[in-house]
Amino acid sequence: MDPSREFMKDVKRVLVKVGTAVVTRDDGKLALGRLGAMCEQVKELMMEGLEVIFVTSGAVGVGRQKLGHQRLMNRSFVDLQRPQGDLDGKACGAVGQSGLMALYDHLFSLLDVASAQLLVTDSDFRNPEFREQLRDTCQKLISLRVVPVFNENDAISTRKAPYNDSTGIFWDNDSLAALLALELKADLLILCSDVEGLYTGPPGNPKSKLIHTYLKEKHDSMVTFGDKSRVGRGGMTSKVYAAWNAAAAGIPGVIVSGFDPQSLQRVLSGEKIGTLFHKDAKQWVALKGTGARDMAVAARNASRRLQALSSTEWRQALLDVADALVANEALIIAENQADVEAAQTAKLSPSLLGRLTIKPGKITALASSIRVLADMKEPVGKILQRTEVAEGLVLEKTSCPLGVVLVIFESRPDALVQIASLAIRSGNGLLLKGGKEANRSNAILHKVITEALPASVGPALIGLVTTREEIPDLLKLDDTIDLVIPRGSSQLVSQIKESTKIPVLGHADGVCHVYVDKAADLEKAKRIIVDSKLDYPAACNAMETLLVHESLTEDGRLEKLIYPLQTGGVTLYGGPRAVEVLKLPKAANLHMEYSAPACTIEIVKDENAAIEHIHEYGSAHTDCIVTEDNDIAEKFLQSVDSAAVFRNTSTRFSDGARFGLGAEVGISTSRIHARGPVGVEGLLTTRWLLRGDGHLVSNDKGVIYTHRNLPVEQSVKSLTNGVTICNGDAHHQRV
Repeated sequence: MDPSREFMKDVKRVLVKVGTAVVTRDDGKLALGRLGAMCEQVKELMMEGLEVIFVTSGAVGVGRQKLGHQRLMNRSFVDLQRPQGDLDGKACGAVGQSGLMALYDHLFSLLDVASAQLLVTDSDFRNPEFREQLRDTCQKLISLRVVPVFNENDAISTRKAPYNDSTGIFWDNDSLAALLALELKADLLILCSDVEGLYTGPPGNPKSKLIHTYLKEKHDSMVTFGDKSRVGRGGMTSKVYAAWNAAAAGIPGVIVSGFDPQSLQRVLSGEKIGTLFHKDAKQWVALKGTGARDMAVAARNASRRLQALSSTEWRQALLDVADALVANEALIIAENQADVEAAQTAKLSPSLLGRLTIKPGKITALASSIRVLADMKEPVGKILQRTEVAEGLVLEKTSCPLGVVLVIFESRPDALVQIASLAIRSGNGLLLKGGKEANRSNAILHKVITEALPASVGPALIGLVTTREEIPDLLKLDDTIDLVIPRGSSQLVSQIKESTKIPVLGHADGVCHVYVDKAADLEKAKRIIVDSKLDYPAACNAMETLLVHESLTEDGRLEKLIYPLQTGGVTLYGGPRAVEVLKLPKAANLHMEYSAPACTIEIVKDENAAIEHIHEYGSAHTDCIVTEDNDIAEKFLQSVDSAAVFRNTSTRFSDGARFGLGAEVGISTSRIHARGPVGVEGLLTTRWLLRGDGHLVSNDKGVIYTHRNLPVEQSVKSLTNGVTICNGDAHHQRV
């Protein structure tokens, strides 16, 4: 439960208001599916012991449709050629109210819930006796487990002024709901809309951000309201005023989507959805808090300051981070142990605990990998190609940072260190969201790393996202964030890809294969198989499927091959042929990532069948052949379409550090940009620098194009940063 929503556990009486946009479809007809789902939610809340009061709009809309249809049916063709006047709103309300209430009565009756209609007008509330009778009647209905359904009696309403306070005048059903919440002493007001909540601007604008908790002092000047409701009188402006007035009087309110069939349950379970209005909002919202966009912009600005450092300063920044990690090792281990103990109490899986734990020596190893990065050749500003376009006109293709990278990673706190160090080395701004199981570990690592950065760069270079609720806002920032890298389950990767316009780099699954050919050295194969599976079973580069040539089944070699796996505690499952030969339990499917001491075994006819199997059931991550036949090996290496393809070696070598990249931000199975383990180079893009001396295109009449390749070794001095390029490396000079 989100801290700002903990009060939900004490809510006993809730008032729910549904607007006309929720009740009706775009064509004006009643939205029966949404109304049915809303009634079902009310029934579920009542089953949980809550008292529910209902306020509905929609009578005028229903009546307008009925009267419009009647007018169409009863008028002559000549009459229809004449201009049609607008239907009277009061008449529409009178006609539509009975039909709307009949529908509610029917829907609730299907759920074995009784409902009662209560029509009120603004003038009613001027009478103290009316108010007292209203409270008494509602209390009796609720005690009988009857749902009171309120609506303004539009047919006889005398309302002429907008709702300004709680003294008795209301303007629409939003303000009526707020007024009733006060009168009937509700614990919570829920205003259902056709959008997810209050945004800083029109919801359709990609730059608009959802406000999770409304603070008038902060958000009043930020919010730009769009058009009013397409069908009702109010719209978002009315809902905000109603919710804020109720909250100011001590009744919390939430504006939430009425299109979500579980919105009421989600709100009352404490989930951070919609927009909350609460008198204690200042406890949860800082007046100058850092929003998603602010964090991303700050990271971009800090990355530009980082790029201005000299090579010596850049190297020293990485060394300072490495030293800071070692100096704070005891504190980091203590915070990590707290995370591990909490995970054990929550009975998380052994594989998750393994990823979460920072083992002895890990901090030292991480610091060493950062020092390797610090000593690598300057990757940023490297000249990749030089071309003489025309005499005196030189074009250079150079490497440069992507900009801002958002990485959503699994519960491996050591991943935070690797990702952060790669971002620093590549000159990128970085936003990080780790697994909640590692909150304390991630927080201390982030603090140690950012405090070690040069003051001229600042800690904003690396932002730490602390809640899941911030992710949707970040994924909307395609104008600020340049790349998203999800590291986690296939479900996570799929969700991210479906939720953003930002390019996504990563791999959904790690279904890695080892194929043992008929020409394999059996002892070598045993060692490779055991290492690929058992060195770290939870890793994405661990073997998940073992393919064996059918000839190995003829003389017992297959049994000898898998014996080390069996004695090593690996649970074996079989494909169709292996089930018959080895009498193994059948694998659930052949595209299975166990991330545990388990694997699938299948028997194939030859290397061609192995290649076909990998292409059909693999994930294009890492696949290996074990064979002494050079021709078969080369055929496998050239034919398997995976990010990494090995011969006679463990799949566990598919790793940025082991590839000599220093570290990795992830492994990509994409065919665009980076593929395989992604290190510094995978976080860089290119830009073109053109240097001339008054050259003009002039319709290409005055230019003689040479397009001659120039040696990269030739030195060129940048006049902007005092950078001299020699042999493709950037060396900053003081000028």
